[in-house]
Amino acid sequence: MLKFIGLVILLISVGFCSVSENNKIVTGAEQWEEYLPLLKGKSVGLVVNHTSMVGDNHLVDFLLSKNVKVEKIFAPEHGFRGDASAGAKIEDGIDKKTGIPVFSLYGETKKPTKEHLNNLDVVIFDIQDVGCRFYTYISTLHYVLEACAENDLPLLVFDRPNPNGDYVAGPILKPEFQSFVGMHPIPIVHGLTVGELAKMINGEKWHKAGKQCELEVIPVKNYTHSTKYELPVNPSPNLPNYLSVRLYPSLCFFEATSVSVGRGTEFPFQVLGGLKSDLGEFQFTPKSIPGVAINPLNKGKVCYGIDLCQLDEIPKFTLKYFLDFYAQFETEKEFITREQWVNKLAGTSDLIKQIREGKNEKEILESWQSELTEYKALRKKYLLYSDF
Repeated sequence: MLKFIGLVILLISVGFCSVSENNKIVTGAEQWEEYLPLLKGKSVGLVVNHTSMVGDNHLVDFLLSKNVKVEKIFAPEHGFRGDASAGAKIEDGIDKKTGIPVFSLYGETKKPTKEHLNNLDVVIFDIQDVGCRFYTYISTLHYVLEACAENDLPLLVFDRPNPNGDYVAGPILKPEFQSFVGMHPIPIVHGLTVGELAKMINGEKWHKAGKQCELEVIPVKNYTHSTKYELPVNPSPNLPNYLSVRLYPSLCFFEATSVSVGRGTEFPFQVLGGLKSDLGEFQFTPKSIPGVAINPLNKGKVCYGIDLCQLDEIPKFTLKYFLDFYAQFETEKEFITREQWVNKLAGTSDLIKQIREGKNEKEILESWQSELTEYKALRKKYLLYSDF
């Protein structure tokens, strides 16, 4: 039954590919008439967070209002309510509003266990992603796919637009650098929605279940990969607006350096600054902000650098900022504080080697083109929407 309805939904989504971008985006979660029949009489597990909204209602509350039997909630990084700092351990608990058990997928356990999935008939994944390989919601997706396949549970993905879905960029991850901030052989900016990526992970058998998951996607209506999409809900505490989401792929490398990306300020991932006064005229002082940044880099110290809040164009992935700051330090050790973290985020050790060799951005980008061409061909197999 799931497969048949999924085919019908896919055909409907294809029909919307040519619809004007001025038409309202309708997310998978908002198409309740498509999925409520699938959930009738079923015990449901939800992989959700604060972005899992149906209009003004959280998906949990909406489903309960429709008499859907929600048995369990699974929470990714930043928690079910999205108020935990990056990297903070998420604990199991009870949702105070509904009394439903909440199980953490960002702590000692990152994959639902057999016990977690006992008594469930279907699992729903509905989380807003930002289209970057190292954004961990898609790593949670990977483990949920794997667990559902192992336990013969269908997975239903409510798709949402990708705010960085209008291009593909960055190096392809090498197997030896696989981690929770990079689990798949895809570029940093992968150009897929969560639904499309789920189909790719499942179709390419990248998880370890040994068999494919019974997967269905409720596609977004009125969306194409050329659609500009500003998120109605901040996806995580340090990505507070569209600009930060667009700069995130380029600035995340600075997390392995002595240069702050603005965590602990009102403009995270929109500024860059270090303790050297000659790094730039713009100044800011990071501080601890509960639920957003605890003991951020350079806390309480004046940082000097650049303000990116007034960019004239919508930013895309670039190495310019990283290369510019790298060149302003007398020694590499003053700038790069965690080389292995750079390698994990890049998904390769080649990038740091190329920078040390003095290669410019054009030369580095050209070195990725062959693998990106192969990836783009693979990506087309799993697209649900008209491409850029």
